[in-house]
Amino acid sequence: MRAQEADQAPAEQTVRVEAAKVVAAPLSEQVTAVGTLLSDESVTVSSEIPGRLKEIHFTEGQPVQKGAPLFTLDESVYRAQLADAEAKLKLADQTNKRTSQLFSNKYATAQSADEAASNLAVGQAAVELARVQLEKTRIVAPFSGIVGLRHVSVGEYITAGLALVNLEAIDPVKADFRVPEKFLPAIKVGQTIRIRVDAFPGETFDGKVYAIDPRIDVAGRSLLVRAKVPNADRRLRPGLFARVTVLLQIKEDALTIPEQAIVPQGDGQYVFKIDGGKATLTEVTVGMRRSGQVEILEGLGVGDEVVTAGQLKLRDGTPVSIANGAGA
Repeated sequence: MRAQEADQAPAEQTVRVEAAKVVAAPLSEQVTAVGTLLSDESVTVSSEIPGRLKEIHFTEGQPVQKGAPLFTLDESVYRAQLADAEAKLKLADQTNKRTSQLFSNKYATAQSADEAASNLAVGQAAVELARVQLEKTRIVAPFSGIVGLRHVSVGEYITAGLALVNLEAIDPVKADFRVPEKFLPAIKVGQTIRIRVDAFPGETFDGKVYAIDPRIDVAGRSLLVRAKVPNADRRLRPGLFARVTVLLQIKEDALTIPEQAIVPQGDGQYVFKIDGGKATLTEVTVGMRRSGQVEILEGLGVGDEVVTAGQLKLRDGTPVSIANGAGA
């Protein structure tokens, strides 16, 4: 009897493990980057002509509409120049008429007639120039936006090109960021991005890619991408550091399992699939990894149970019992 018991092989002990089921759920393929927010339009307002600053028509930090007056220069000198040009034009016109009459009666030479006509044209150009310069004493907003902090005061003499104030259009804002060159085939105009900024922790802001630089940066081997992010409440500001996530594509029914279920062996990826109360070592092909989940491309189906904890005690065919319910 004892000899018979000794000949019998001991039953393999059941190992308690934790398990999870393969589920089909939406999974987004994405790439992350860091970037900077920019104004949709940005300009440093300056004067095209010199003059003394007469009036300031805006409040710093407030929105203005396109065409709204921002500054007015003293126009007295430019009005005088226009009056002078108009007087000279009147004289040139009278001279041209008299010379034309004399030329038609053979009392003036063709050269004098040409000179009178030329002086008339010069006078007309001088009047137009004086009129344009007078108009430029009124500096207006080139587009709707928010004016910044001005650098000048009333009564100050300004020169042409001097920076007066910055104007920023910030709805929407642009987000510039770089992605590695390997993502060149995947980045497309119209893709959705999500950004996070330190100024608003825990919040995300959605936008869309609208331009891709045609040139790869040689130094960093990266691709410059630009997106627009709606900013109707003007919370986002140019210059903010942004963490950008580009959603390349969304798979509606991707098969996923917890990442800890994967058992690397050599060059392959395996899981212990629970089948008939036993753990079966199964090779799988994995895809994307997101938030502790891994996509399964081949090797498993929806509803299959895989071991997520206790793999070190297992080998192919080991009997198992599930410690965490029905593989939830």
